[in-house]
Amino acid sequence: MMIAESADLLVSPWRFQAHPEVWLLVLFVVASWWYAVRFIAPHTPEVRSGSPAVTKRQGWLFVSAVATLWLASDWPIHDISEEYLYSVHMFQHMALSYFLPLLAVLATPLWLFRAVLGSPRAGRAIRWLAQPVIAGFIFNVVIIITHIPGVVNQSVSNPLLHYSVHVAVVLSSLLMWIPIAAPDPLMRIGYGGRMVYLFLMSVIPTVPAAWLTFAEGAVYKHYDIAVRVWGLSVTTDQQIAGAIMKTGGSIFLWSIIVFLWFKRFMGGYGRQQSYRRTPDKTLTYDEVTKAFDRVPAAPEPHRD
Repeated sequence: MMIAESADLLVSPWRFQAHPEVWLLVLFVVASWWYAVRFIAPHTPEVRSGSPAVTKRQGWLFVSAVATLWLASDWPIHDISEEYLYSVHMFQHMALSYFLPLLAVLATPLWLFRAVLGSPRAGRAIRWLAQPVIAGFIFNVVIIITHIPGVVNQSVSNPLLHYSVHVAVVLSSLLMWIPIAAPDPLMRIGYGGRMVYLFLMSVIPTVPAAWLTFAEGAVYKHYDIAVRVWGLSVTTDQQIAGAIMKTGGSIFLWSIIVFLWFKRFMGGYGRQQSYRRTPDKTLTYDEVTKAFDRVPAAPEPHRD
């Protein structure tokens, strides 16, 4: 009886698994943010000139980024994605490559961004790597590598390799998002360039997505197991993963493209087309008197 219960616990997809390394990572991120805001911000030119160390919007974006990091890396998403369903694995990678890095970049104040780039060597390296062509190339190479069957099968069974892959995904994605949403305007490309850039970022993922959607049999042998969460077969699981990568990723990137288009070409349109008239300024007595004083007096009529 006890052996049967133990075996059931071992195969239960929903058994709780603690991940103290994830909790320490989240705690480290929050503590680093607090330290930067508390001790570094007051000494920066931006905050000294009167700008707030962190705006309310940046605060909420940071909370969202930390929540995304925690939810994507902890139980149950981490364990289901690592042991049972590749579709959940794909959702996890989407959160770590699309949602988390963008939220982190948008949450970063200008003073903190410049402090990170303050080191001559590190700043020079980040500026070079964050160039649109280089950052886009690195991002897409990481996407391709992380979908190779051998890499996937090894990473889900090797914790060190698994977390190394996650670090590579997050870092490459941070570089990819800097030309789009960097706090420093000098490191952002123009609206047209951003739209083209995001369109290109949505093209390469269609290759592994189509491969997963139309593949026959199990692409990743690690997920071809007897325990099927929610009754999903291996083929259905792969097809859902392909749909998440292609449809979900494309919708997210194209939504940003549409937002940028409206912001670039429709900014101020509503104000320009408004039927409401701006009320005329009421003239004061002094203004009227001064206006009359500026008018030259009429010449007196000539008398013979």
